[in-house]
Amino acid sequence: MEPRGLYPILDLDSLRARSLDVLAYARAVLAAGPKLVQLRAKSSSARDTLALLRALAPICQSAGAALFANDRPDLALLAGVPGVHVGQHDLPLAEVRRVGPELLVGVSTHTLDELDAALAGRPTYVAFGPVFGTASKANHEPPVGLAGLAAAHERARRAGVPLVAIGGIELARAPSVGAHAEAAAVIGALLPTEAGLDGVTRTARALDQALRPLS
Repeated sequence: MEPRGLYPILDLDSLRARSLDVLAYARAVLAAGPKLVQLRAKSSSARDTLALLRALAPICQSAGAALFANDRPDLALLAGVPGVHVGQHDLPLAEVRRVGPELLVGVSTHTLDELDAALAGRPTYVAFGPVFGTASKANHEPPVGLAGLAAAHERARRAGVPLVAIGGIELARAPSVGAHAEAAAVIGALLPTEAGLDGVTRTARALDQALRPLS
Protein backbone atom coordinates (compact mmCIF):
# COMPACT_ATOMS: atom_id res chain seq x y z
CA MET A 1 0.00 0.00 0.00
CA GLU A 2 1.59 3.26 -1.14
CA PRO A 3 1.36 6.54 0.79
CA ARG A 4 -0.67 9.20 -0.99
CA GLY A 5 -1.67 12.64 0.26
CA LEU A 6 -1.95 12.90 4.03
CA TYR A 7 0.04 10.45 6.21
CA PRO A 8 -1.15 11.13 9.78
CA ILE A 9 1.18 10.46 12.70
CA LEU A 10 -0.55 9.63 15.97
CA ASP A 11 2.00 11.09 18.39
CA LEU A 12 1.08 9.83 21.82
CA ASP A 13 2.97 12.54 23.75
CA SER A 14 1.17 15.30 21.82
CA LEU A 15 -2.22 13.66 22.35
CA ARG A 16 -1.67 13.15 26.06
CA ALA A 17 -0.57 16.77 26.47
CA ARG A 18 -4.02 17.75 25.16
CA SER A 19 -5.90 15.08 27.13
CA LEU A 20 -7.03 13.46 23.89
CA ASP A 21 -7.99 9.80 23.70
CA VAL A 22 -5.80 8.20 21.05
CA LEU A 23 -8.47 5.80 19.76
CA ALA A 24 -11.07 8.53 19.40
CA TYR A 25 -8.50 10.79 17.74
CA ALA A 26 -7.51 7.98 15.38
CA ARG A 27 -11.14 7.50 14.33
CA ALA A 28 -11.47 11.22 13.61
CA VAL A 29 -8.32 11.23 11.48
CA LEU A 30 -9.21 7.99 9.70
CA ALA A 31 -12.55 9.45 8.65
CA ALA A 32 -10.56 11.53 6.16
CA GLY A 33 -9.46 8.35 4.37
CA PRO A 34 -5.64 8.22 4.67
CA LYS A 35 -3.95 5.11 3.28
CA LEU A 36 -1.27 4.93 5.98
CA VAL A 37 -1.27 5.88 9.67
CA GLN A 38 1.65 5.71 12.10
CA LEU A 39 1.70 5.33 15.88
CA ARG A 40 4.55 7.26 17.48
CA ALA A 41 4.90 6.42 21.16
CA LYS A 42 8.41 7.55 22.07
CA SER A 43 7.79 7.83 25.82
CA SER A 44 5.71 4.68 26.27
CA SER A 45 6.82 1.26 27.44
CA ALA A 46 6.95 -1.64 25.01
CA ARG A 47 4.02 -3.24 26.84
CA ASP A 48 1.84 -0.13 26.55
CA THR A 49 2.81 0.45 22.92
CA LEU A 50 1.97 -3.13 22.01
CA ALA A 51 -1.43 -2.87 23.68
CA LEU A 52 -2.16 0.34 21.82
CA LEU A 53 -1.08 -1.11 18.47
CA ARG A 54 -3.40 -4.05 19.06
CA ALA A 55 -6.27 -1.70 19.89
CA LEU A 56 -5.62 0.49 16.84
CA ALA A 57 -5.16 -2.39 14.38
CA PRO A 58 -8.85 -3.28 13.82
CA ILE A 59 -9.84 0.40 13.69
CA CYS A 60 -7.29 1.08 10.94
CA GLN A 61 -8.12 -2.12 9.09
CA SER A 62 -11.83 -1.31 8.98
CA ALA A 63 -10.97 2.17 7.65
CA GLY A 64 -8.75 0.71 4.92
CA ALA A 65 -5.54 2.21 6.32
CA ALA A 66 -2.25 0.40 6.94
CA LEU A 67 -0.98 0.93 10.49
CA PHE A 68 2.77 1.48 10.96
CA ALA A 69 4.59 1.13 14.27
CA ASN A 70 7.35 3.66 14.87
CA ASP A 71 10.86 2.26 15.49
CA ARG A 72 9.83 -1.24 16.63
CA PRO A 73 9.53 -4.06 14.07
CA ASP A 74 9.24 -6.53 16.95
CA LEU A 75 6.13 -4.80 18.25
CA ALA A 76 4.69 -4.52 14.74
CA LEU A 77 5.06 -8.28 14.34
CA LEU A 78 3.62 -9.07 17.79
CA ALA A 79 0.65 -6.76 17.18
CA GLY A 80 0.07 -8.11 13.68
CA VAL A 81 0.16 -4.68 12.06
CA PRO A 82 1.38 -4.42 8.46
CA GLY A 83 4.16 -1.84 8.72
CA VAL A 84 7.04 -0.31 10.64
CA HIS A 85 8.82 3.02 10.24
CA VAL A 86 12.51 3.14 11.17
CA GLY A 87 14.96 6.02 11.54
CA GLN A 88 18.68 6.30 10.93
CA HIS A 89 19.48 5.04 14.43
CA ASP A 90 16.99 2.17 14.47
CA LEU A 91 17.32 -1.36 13.11
CA PRO A 92 18.65 -1.17 9.52
CA LEU A 93 16.29 -1.95 6.67
CA ALA A 94 18.07 -5.20 5.79
CA GLU A 95 17.70 -6.44 9.38
CA VAL A 96 14.04 -5.44 9.51
CA ARG A 97 13.50 -7.49 6.38
CA ARG A 98 15.32 -10.43 7.94
CA VAL A 99 13.19 -10.52 11.10
CA GLY A 100 9.95 -9.51 9.40
CA PRO A 101 10.02 -10.14 5.66
CA GLU A 102 6.27 -9.56 5.44
CA LEU A 103 6.43 -6.05 6.92
CA LEU A 104 5.98 -2.88 4.93
CA VAL A 105 8.92 -0.62 5.84
CA GLY A 106 9.34 3.14 5.73
CA VAL A 107 12.73 4.75 6.33
CA SER A 108 13.50 8.29 7.58
CA THR A 109 16.27 10.16 5.77
CA HIS A 110 17.66 13.67 6.22
CA THR A 111 20.37 14.01 3.56
CA LEU A 112 20.70 12.95 -0.06
CA ASP A 113 23.36 10.41 0.92
CA GLU A 114 21.01 8.82 3.45
CA LEU A 115 18.25 8.92 0.85
CA ASP A 116 20.37 7.13 -1.75
CA ALA A 117 21.33 4.44 0.76
CA ALA A 118 17.68 3.89 1.70
CA LEU A 119 16.52 3.81 -1.92
CA ALA A 120 19.02 1.07 -2.68
CA GLY A 121 17.14 -1.17 -0.23
CA ARG A 122 13.79 -0.59 -1.97
CA PRO A 123 11.65 0.24 1.10
CA THR A 124 7.90 0.76 0.88
CA TYR A 125 8.58 4.50 1.06
CA VAL A 126 11.31 6.91 2.10
CA ALA A 127 10.63 9.92 4.32
CA PHE A 128 12.76 13.02 3.77
CA GLY A 129 13.15 16.14 5.85
CA PRO A 130 12.53 18.08 7.90
CA VAL A 131 11.32 20.26 5.06
CA PHE A 132 10.60 23.09 7.49
CA GLY A 133 11.35 23.66 11.17
CA THR A 134 9.17 21.53 13.44
CA ALA A 135 8.22 21.51 17.10
CA SER A 136 7.30 17.81 17.02
CA LYS A 137 10.89 16.61 17.30
CA ALA A 138 13.56 17.97 19.60
CA ASN A 139 17.05 18.59 18.17
CA HIS A 140 15.92 17.87 14.65
CA GLU A 141 18.22 18.07 11.64
CA PRO A 142 18.48 21.33 9.64
CA PRO A 143 15.48 21.96 7.37
CA VAL A 144 16.04 20.93 3.76
CA GLY A 145 13.52 23.39 2.28
CA LEU A 146 11.47 22.91 -0.86
CA ALA A 147 14.58 22.84 -3.05
CA GLY A 148 16.00 19.95 -1.04
CA LEU A 149 12.67 18.16 -1.17
CA ALA A 150 12.50 18.58 -4.95
CA ALA A 151 15.98 17.10 -5.35
CA ALA A 152 15.06 14.16 -3.14
CA HIS A 153 11.82 13.60 -5.06
CA GLU A 154 13.66 13.39 -8.35
CA ARG A 155 15.95 10.66 -6.96
CA ALA A 156 13.08 8.75 -5.38
CA ARG A 157 11.05 8.95 -8.57
CA ARG A 158 13.93 7.55 -10.60
CA ALA A 159 14.19 4.69 -8.10
CA GLY A 160 10.45 4.06 -8.20
CA VAL A 161 10.01 4.56 -4.44
CA PRO A 162 7.32 6.90 -3.03
CA LEU A 163 8.63 9.94 -1.12
CA VAL A 164 7.01 11.17 2.09
CA ALA A 165 7.81 14.74 3.12
CA ILE A 166 8.26 15.31 6.87
CA GLY A 167 8.67 18.30 9.14
CA GLY A 168 6.66 21.45 9.74
CA ILE A 169 3.98 20.76 7.13
CA GLU A 170 0.77 22.71 7.60
CA LEU A 171 -2.19 23.59 5.40
CA ALA A 172 -0.70 26.76 3.85
CA ARG A 173 2.45 24.89 2.83
CA ALA A 174 0.76 21.68 1.71
CA PRO A 175 0.29 22.49 -2.01
CA SER A 176 3.96 23.35 -2.50
CA VAL A 177 4.98 20.22 -0.59
CA GLY A 178 2.57 18.05 -2.57
CA ALA A 179 4.23 19.14 -5.80
CA HIS A 180 7.44 17.39 -4.69
CA ALA A 181 6.26 14.33 -2.74
CA GLU A 182 3.69 11.58 -2.95
CA ALA A 183 2.61 12.17 0.64
CA ALA A 184 3.37 14.20 3.75
CA ALA A 185 3.63 13.04 7.34
CA VAL A 186 1.79 15.41 9.69
CA ILE A 187 1.51 15.66 13.46
CA GLY A 188 1.02 19.22 14.70
CA ALA A 189 -1.21 20.61 11.96
CA LEU A 190 -3.82 17.93 12.71
CA LEU A 191 -4.04 18.58 16.44
CA PRO A 192 -6.99 20.62 17.71
CA THR A 193 -6.09 23.95 19.28
CA GLU A 194 -8.23 23.11 22.32
CA ALA A 195 -9.28 19.86 23.96
CA GLY A 196 -11.78 17.99 21.83
CA LEU A 197 -11.97 16.50 18.37
CA ASP A 198 -14.24 18.99 16.61
CA GLY A 199 -12.72 19.88 13.29
CA VAL A 200 -10.00 17.20 13.22
CA THR A 201 -11.64 15.31 10.36
CA ARG A 202 -12.22 18.55 8.42
CA THR A 203 -8.59 19.56 8.90
CA ALA A 204 -7.38 16.12 7.81
CA ARG A 205 -9.50 16.24 4.67
CA ALA A 206 -8.30 19.75 3.82
CA LEU A 207 -4.66 18.72 4.25
CA ASP A 208 -5.15 15.59 2.16
CA GLN A 209 -6.75 17.58 -0.66
CA ALA A 210 -4.07 20.29 -0.55
CA LEU A 211 -1.32 17.67 -0.74
CA ARG A 212 -2.73 16.31 -4.00
CA PRO A 213 -2.27 19.26 -6.38
CA LEU A 214 -2.69 17.14 -9.50
CA SER A 215 -5.64 15.05 -8.25
